[in-house]
Amino acid sequence: MVDVQHLSLNYGDLNDARSGRVPPGGVLGSDAAGVVVQAAAEGGGPAVGTRVVALTSGAFAERVAVEVSALAEVPQSVDLAEAAALPVAGIAALQALRAGGLAQGKRVLVTGASGGVGRFAVQLAAHAGAYVIASVGSLARGQDLAKAGADEVVVGLEGVHQPVDLVLDNVGGPQMVAAWELLASNGSLQSIGWTSGEPAVFQPYSTVGPPKSLASFLIGGEVGADLATLVQLVADGSLSVEIGWRGPWEQVPQAAEALIGRRVKGKAVLDLRAVAG
Repeated sequence: MVDVQHLSLNYGDLNDARSGRVPPGGVLGSDAAGVVVQAAAEGGGPAVGTRVVALTSGAFAERVAVEVSALAEVPQSVDLAEAAALPVAGIAALQALRAGGLAQGKRVLVTGASGGVGRFAVQLAAHAGAYVIASVGSLARGQDLAKAGADEVVVGLEGVHQPVDLVLDNVGGPQMVAAWELLASNGSLQSIGWTSGEPAVFQPYSTVGPPKSLASFLIGGEVGADLATLVQLVADGSLSVEIGWRGPWEQVPQAAEALIGRRVKGKAVLDLRAVAG
């Protein structure tokens, strides 16, 4: 049982609320960070008092029960508010890069690179030695992505002419179609999000030719090890967390409006406890 101190809001949470996938009276949320107040009955998990971050359904609560395999310990050197921003966005970036065959020297295109998943993907791909192209909606939204590890920062796909080996797409719509056209032979496009809300229309025969793949991405498996990896990268300075909106839990409507309006660079974090860390 975790006493929740900080939450992170994701597009998926808003989609769950609008789609009715969460029944009336159900609890939204996936990202939470806090302190263990009751250890796992079967043992093997963190002790009472341990600072943790978790990926779990129903995270938007004061206390939440979490599977031991779905959380990771957070050292004192890492802010719990930053840790709360890691689960959905960080794991999606890490697993999608892995699924797409990330390797040193590969050309990686990240669309929607100023958002939560995008920023983590840029940093993780650069950390692995890839050549990273960060695509954003405006130059203002991409100002700090070169510092985060991007070799190129472009608006849309303007100026991208050389083939890429891997695309992490967070935008969908016509831009995803254009990114597909940029894929090299044996390349992979991981479809993570669809923030454009626009349909993707492929021209006839555009999927016929050299072998390449378009994969529908979804976080899978036991995520504790991936969470631990992300926390360690933050702790050693290899991964930074950009919190573009932060406020108390009572301001969740404002956070949602900012997220939908694309006014958040990085992650939106909500505080449940007025405590440090």
